Amino acid sequence: MPVPDPRGNNGAVQLVVTDLDGTLSDADERIHPTTLDAVRQLRAGGIQVLVATGRRPRMAWAVLEAGDLVGPAVVLDGALGIDLSDGRTFHQVTFPAAAARRVLAAFTAAGLSPCVYVDRPGVDLVVDERPSTHPFHLARAQPFVATDDLARVVATEPVFAFAVVGRPAPALAPVLGAVGTVGSASIVHDLIYGGSTLQVRPPGVSKWSGVLAFCADQGIDPGRVLAIGDGANDLELLEGAAVACAVATAVPAVLARADHVLGPPSSGGWAGVLDLVGRPPAAG
Repeated sequence: MPVPDPRGNNGAVQLVVTDLDGTLSDADERIHPTTLDAVRQLRAGGIQVLVATGRRPRMAWAVLEAGDLVGPAVVLDGALGIDLSDGRTFHQVTFPAAAARRVLAAFTAAGLSPCVYVDRPGVDLVVDERPSTHPFHLARAQPFVATDDLARVVATEPVFAFAVVGRPAPALAPVLGAVGTVGSASIVHDLIYGGSTLQVRPPGVSKWSGVLAFCADQGIDPGRVLAIGDGANDLELLEGAAVACAVATAVPAVLARADHVLGPPSSGGWAGVLDLVGRPPAAG
């Protein structure tokens, strides 16, 4: 699919949306210098770059801040949209209480105790006394973790998402099937902790729904979006975008959906975006 030069008019790319782990950053949570330069060239040429990730805000900020790329992001796989530079929220969706209770029941039936991402000051996620998530994941989330009765939490507090991180995919699959229409769920390979991660967000929520909210907030035509991803939680994003790009190491379903394939983040393959949108002129 040919992409018009962004210095033109009709159909020009206005927004590049990128997944973070395995797409913009590598398994060591580093962003290649060539990629950093490409992002800066796009922004200097008037093309916005939006990060869309399953991470919570603080952990997305940690990776982006190291590359001086902190800005707007869609986090928790689309449940929350926030400008990481100043905390302004442009989008948020939480579970209806009845749906949250049913999602928790699906985890419990599978013998799993999830992390529950809440809207609570000073707290990112809540767990019970025996969480199923990877212990290193929990350690990195400190001191923003609270221990509580999850049944009470989902019945009385706004919930953005549920997750279990770094476990074998077969242990997570029963939850994916049991959630049904009361949540939007995906299982992705976890580059940081090994194994797989299951995340369940509110029904109808995806990275693409967060992108649509950002477009509405910024006055961007959603028909002029280029998106890049590698995991199952990027499928809706690539299906919604006018131009879909996959990393060469992406899962088969993402590769099948892609119009273009880029090199891995460890080699700065993300910078191939410049060839797709047309190199923007330098500022000044």
